[in-house]
Amino acid sequence: MIHELNERTRQILRLVIDAYVETGEPVGSKAISQKPGMKLSPATIRHAMVELEDLGLLYSPHTSAGRLPTDSGLTVFVEGLLEVNILPALDRQRIDQEIDEVRGQPLPDILEQTSGFLSGLSSCAGLVFAPKSEGRIRQIEFVLLAPGRVLAVLVGSTGGVENRMMEVPVEVTATSLQRASNYFNSRIADKTLQQAIEQIKTELQNQQSQLDALTAKVVESGVANIAPQESGGHLFIKGQANLLDDVTALEDLEGIRALFEALETKETMLRLLHATTVADGVKIFIGSQNKLFSHSGCTMIISPYRNQEAQVIGAIGVIGPTRLNYGRIIPVVNYTSQMISKLIG
Repeated sequence: MIHELNERTRQILRLVIDAYVETGEPVGSKAISQKPGMKLSPATIRHAMVELEDLGLLYSPHTSAGRLPTDSGLTVFVEGLLEVNILPALDRQRIDQEIDEVRGQPLPDILEQTSGFLSGLSSCAGLVFAPKSEGRIRQIEFVLLAPGRVLAVLVGSTGGVENRMMEVPVEVTATSLQRASNYFNSRIADKTLQQAIEQIKTELQNQQSQLDALTAKVVESGVANIAPQESGGHLFIKGQANLLDDVTALEDLEGIRALFEALETKETMLRLLHATTVADGVKIFIGSQNKLFSHSGCTMIISPYRNQEAQVIGAIGVIGPTRLNYGRIIPVVNYTSQMISKLIG
């Protein structure tokens, strides 16, 4: 679409969107003609606006009003015309300070607080998505609760703890559980849980484990119960109230409600993670152009964060109205994701 625009229509589209981001009001040709450095007449500008309207990039909310950008127009602007600002030193300092304050905390706490300070920094809703049971496991312990009932305690490399209930033969003893714990822990060093599980499965299938019968049954049950499950993961959202500041109609409120319902579904979160995996850096979804959350009337700006193997394991970002200061918010999201990657890497 950007290739269909000449220099004049590109300039007019940029100026209309700049004014829309600033005021939220329809923009007329006279207002554009009065911009500093503008040499085009209102009639010429009006003609360019008609061209942009025919291309579906602008629209008139009322017959006598100025124009507003469509979601397609905003997408063309962001993807081809936007000049992303350098992250201001003050924003960089605030992000660095927030990262320092959460250093050493369990990963879920880090991510939850990150969503909060992103919300405050952007005046939008802050979003952090983390897949479940990702990353490295430091230790696994099996605790006998009752005959045939065992609690598996997984301690992550960042200190997070997750518990899983298991069923085992009633004759399993504490000694067998300790042997099973030792067996697992000897194989999780420098591995993700998934990698350790795959190694253990191979050993069990090839009878290479050299475990007694009862301990082997605990290990088999452990493999079945603590292996990472395909999951939507954890979603942390803070500052949803910021999205209500510009809401003036009931359908807008319903769109925002539908957006958050969609975000909480397993399918949507998996697709969100996939979108960040295939994207190079920041990914932007705008209104109805957003294939994940159509008709939300919102913009989502997300960027992946990575583990020490440079694998994408989650995403952070913001959700706000389509009338966002994209030039400022994009570098905020990008820098924060880089700092989170360094923190957990």
